[in-house]
Amino acid sequence: MALKIVFLILLFSFRFRLSLSGNGQTNSMESVPDLQKSMYMVVDGYPCVRLVNLSGEIGCSNPGRDKVVAPIIKYKNNKELGLPSAILLSMDDVHGFFSRISNDSSFASNVAGVLVESRVEIQHKLKGFSPARKFPQAEFAPYHNTTYEWNPIGSGIMWKSYNFPVFLLSESSTSTLQEIAMKNEKTEKAYTTNVAEFDVVMQTTKVGTHDSESCLKEETCLPLGGYSVWSAVPPINNSSSNQSKPIILTVASMDAASFFRDKSLGADSPISGLISLLAAVDALSHVDGLDNLNKQLVFLVFTGEAWGYLGSRRFLLELDQQSDAVRGLNSSLIQLVMEIGSTGKGFSQGNKTFFAHTQVSSDTNEALDALKLAQESLKSEGVTVSNASSSNPGIPPSSLMAFLRKNSSTSGIVLEDFDTVFANKFYHSHLDDSANINSSAIVAAASLVARTLYVLASDKKDSTSSALSSINVNASLVEELISCLLDCDPGLSCELVSSYITSVDTCPSHYVGVVLGEPSSTPSPNQVDDISRFVWNFLADRTSTPKGNTTVCSKDCSNNGGVCIRAETDGKGICVNSTTRYVPAYSTRLKLDSGTWKVLPPNSSDPMGMLDPVWTESNWNTIGLRVYTVQEAAYDRLVLLGGISVTVLAYLAIVLTRAYITKALKQD
Repeated sequence: MALKIVFLILLFSFRFRLSLSGNGQTNSMESVPDLQKSMYMVVDGYPCVRLVNLSGEIGCSNPGRDKVVAPIIKYKNNKELGLPSAILLSMDDVHGFFSRISNDSSFASNVAGVLVESRVEIQHKLKGFSPARKFPQAEFAPYHNTTYEWNPIGSGIMWKSYNFPVFLLSESSTSTLQEIAMKNEKTEKAYTTNVAEFDVVMQTTKVGTHDSESCLKEETCLPLGGYSVWSAVPPINNSSSNQSKPIILTVASMDAASFFRDKSLGADSPISGLISLLAAVDALSHVDGLDNLNKQLVFLVFTGEAWGYLGSRRFLLELDQQSDAVRGLNSSLIQLVMEIGSTGKGFSQGNKTFFAHTQVSSDTNEALDALKLAQESLKSEGVTVSNASSSNPGIPPSSLMAFLRKNSSTSGIVLEDFDTVFANKFYHSHLDDSANINSSAIVAAASLVARTLYVLASDKKDSTSSALSSINVNASLVEELISCLLDCDPGLSCELVSSYITSVDTCPSHYVGVVLGEPSSTPSPNQVDDISRFVWNFLADRTSTPKGNTTVCSKDCSNNGGVCIRAETDGKGICVNSTTRYVPAYSTRLKLDSGTWKVLPPNSSDPMGMLDPVWTESNWNTIGLRVYTVQEAAYDRLVLLGGISVTVLAYLAIVLTRAYITKALKQD
């Protein structure tokens, strides 16, 4: 009887508390997911993840095997941390905060996690932000002055290791977290607090594999890499044994880097160069008589360049081995390498200005002359090209470095929007987005490249002003490529991309990713990321001949140089005559053996391979960030003690009451 009464009292108090917590709302909890949704708020964001090389680690991770939970506080530069906290950090304070982390160990020990705010058009308010080094990838430079500062604003923070999670918040999440941090500050002595829960547990941390060789052996990581793409104009006839035309190789990069893995846009560096290349190819595709050019034009788009020039070094190795991926190309026939670097900021006071960074040779001088002819034909549009300053130590960080380290006599030119230092103040930053570039500059660069290549390939036989003026870049195509490759709306769901591939993601990101499966010159679509598949289809389409002679794909499409484009959109595809191929892009020090990646010993004949860090990315199960409210432990103990006291008193009251009633009944 007594136990029943206690149960009824507890049930009544529980229902009473529920009615109070409902606060007048009629919504009811009908399932566990409903309860979780009311308790936990999932936060949108972009994580910094753990990357590993032969000598150690960079990036971010939870310090152990478990989730990290800590109260959210707003960062104040002069404030010490009394207990582990999740720091809400504005972009203005990022550089100073991470500098303090490096120099103040007591402060760093109480940083449980970091939440970086996003703000609209923050680029206009910042002088710059670059987490890269002042000389990116200086170890691969083909000259000795590696202390030169191409990127003077670079802080190098993305190249360090942090034993706490870091997230870049979305704009909507930023507003929410700011309110929560303010609430925590106002109710500092309250019995509840709002906490962030970080789930950024990396497999390399859990297993203790802190270098590439050990993590590949234990299969807790995968190599960075993907697929580069090359295409020839006109298509190369592989059945002909006479491949003697000199090759003009035009290159650009399609991968960017950032402190935050999935927010690597690289609008100016390097995607503006990629868009310039694609627009130049499109312009040349409308020119008649390309089959009669005296030189072979080859367009090559690398991936993995931000991580030890993976794409260019692997391409050169494939050339040496004469693999299927480069069938039809001969390294001895490469007369000139023309690289399109950053072009999106080559616009100043109404003029489009670019700089040619070169290695001196007769072929390079010929290329400079061709650039001048192209410039003259664009005089009315205010386009100028200048030779880069002679005070520069050499060419800036670029894929051409890999070619020069392989063969120092390679003739090459890099077209950039800067002279002595990067014009891009957000190099390798999530802030290098479409707001950081000018489409008119990219159109101008594409026009320069297309006309220069025509002059070089035709040996100046038809380089009259009228002939060059007929080569025009489609400005609308450039605008469309910017919105497809750099914005979420429409992003990769845009009409242009959707006409070629079925994209996995809508929001573009140009992080290189990891190698999935066995590298191949004919990979399946699920092994290749969205950007590489789009570039392959676009180049195959624009470089195909003859125009209009297309058929539905069949097993015989690959005969006589055919490739199947648009196959993802309708399951059938179109067979076109084009020489367009994928080239695997991953470290030259790696080999897949029986399903396991192995690190090869360094080869003294490959100087860049000796320097190869062999970058890998840690595996993980899930990555997540959520916020919820917790009560102080002291308050929980007080509630528990109060509950026990009430229960004991209620029990005593029942016992005494029953004894009193029993005694009274006996007396009656």
